[in-house]
Amino acid sequence: MAPAATTPDPKAKSAFDEVRAWFFEDYLQRWVKAGAAGTSPTFITEYWGVPLWVGVEGHTPAVLLSAEAVIEFLDGMQTRLRASGYSHTVVPDRRLTLFHDRGAAIEVIWSRRRADESEIERLAVNFNCVKGEDGWRVIAIQGRPIDTLSLNESWPVHQEAAEER
Repeated sequence: MAPAATTPDPKAKSAFDEVRAWFFEDYLQRWVKAGAAGTSPTFITEYWGVPLWVGVEGHTPAVLLSAEAVIEFLDGMQTRLRASGYSHTVVPDRRLTLFHDRGAAIEVIWSRRRADESEIERLAVNFNCVKGEDGWRVIAIQGRPIDTLSLNESWPVHQEAAEER
């Protein structure tokens, strides 16, 4: 028996648009501006939650338990990038999954670049986000260096139906 047809939920559409704008139009722009200019990284607590779970390939996974630890993590990353001539970030691929009106996953490829467009690094990053009283916040970050421009090629994915197990 085929599932019943459903009509799109207008609330889900607005939540999708909201998290997309929050992440790509607000957060990303502030991150790039702060990274390039060397301004205070304290703004990040408006986007990254506490605790923040961080797993980056090649580094020991960590749970950042305070706003100070989250700020220090970002400051170290941006200081390293500025030392390499960081100017801006290009997004060759992105995917947003809305789980419900208060939960989403955002996957992106960050191509971090110098003003002459030469690439400093390229990462596939997954941001797990929730919306609470203070708005949307990233609660977990997973990332890895890559050499592709496609998310489909960046993450090994295995999917199977329960009946196949």
